[in-house]
Amino acid sequence: MVIEDFIKGIPKAELHLHIEGTFEPELMFKIAKRNNARIKYKSVEEIREAYRFSNLQDFLDIYYEGAGILTEEEDFYELTTAYLEKAVSQNVLHSEIFFDPQTHTGRGIKFSTVIDGIHKALEDAGERFGISTGLIMCFLRDIDESAAMKTLEEALPYRDRIIAVGLDSAETGNPPSKFQDVFTRAREAGFLTVAHGGEEGPAKYVREALELLKVSRIDHGNHCLDDDKLTEELIRRKIPLTVCPLSNLRLKVIDRLEEHPLRRMMERGLLVTINSDDPAYFGGYVNENYSAITKALNLTADDIYKLAMNSFEASFLEEGIKDKMLARVREYKKMSE
Repeated sequence: MVIEDFIKGIPKAELHLHIEGTFEPELMFKIAKRNNARIKYKSVEEIREAYRFSNLQDFLDIYYEGAGILTEEEDFYELTTAYLEKAVSQNVLHSEIFFDPQTHTGRGIKFSTVIDGIHKALEDAGERFGISTGLIMCFLRDIDESAAMKTLEEALPYRDRIIAVGLDSAETGNPPSKFQDVFTRAREAGFLTVAHGGEEGPAKYVREALELLKVSRIDHGNHCLDDDKLTEELIRRKIPLTVCPLSNLRLKVIDRLEEHPLRRMMERGLLVTINSDDPAYFGGYVNENYSAITKALNLTADDIYKLAMNSFEASFLEEGIKDKMLARVREYKKMSE
């Protein structure tokens, strides 16, 4: 089987996906018109051109501008549904989705509006397509911890809809230690914890996330390889890394995909997964990330199989469901041989 076809067909999970980062230009323009929202773009083409940027802050500027168009429950429902339809088309069986409530509540949108729209889309997609999902609420690390604590309190009535809390946005200068208290409170409330670390920030941030935030997973983690002791600890504890190749390229974390540390991570024995991060902005969903990194690093079908298995191993699925999905990956590989 041609490796491109193998990538397209293999069952997989996606564990690092920001729902606000799936806002395709066509949908943004549609919702802006429906809500009579003022945006500086006159066409879908102008929006698409604005998606060209050179660093994380430039990306965040356009990301937050786009998110500012989302005001109604219908908007969040439509955004989430569009992503899930795409995910299903790429044989994603399970997705754990980040959302950033502070991006919306900070401009006057009710927390309930955001989560009700997203949750309804998750339920409907589960019924329509059979896709399994989980929702992870992220705190914005470039805002102070008191705001994160307020957001956590707003989320508590929706505890049954949220599997974990995370930490995202501008990493440099915003270490995990800044959020130790709110993560402690979240764990006490029964949430799992994850955090972005080691993307633009140093390996030290990854260690802080492990030791202070007690995370079960590191999102990105590129710079963990700069610290051998940290890398060995991640391997020993089987802490997954949710790697995002096209994101790393577009945000200049790497200059070329051929320089991406994924192969070195795999050779060291790290539990790495491939994900799309903010696919509308970074040039591809999960299959495009698999394909691009496969070409750049000359990955084999066995490598792809390992990464797909890792994606379920690293998930927060219940063990029985996880075993069934892993069996589907094994069966796909067997049928492909």
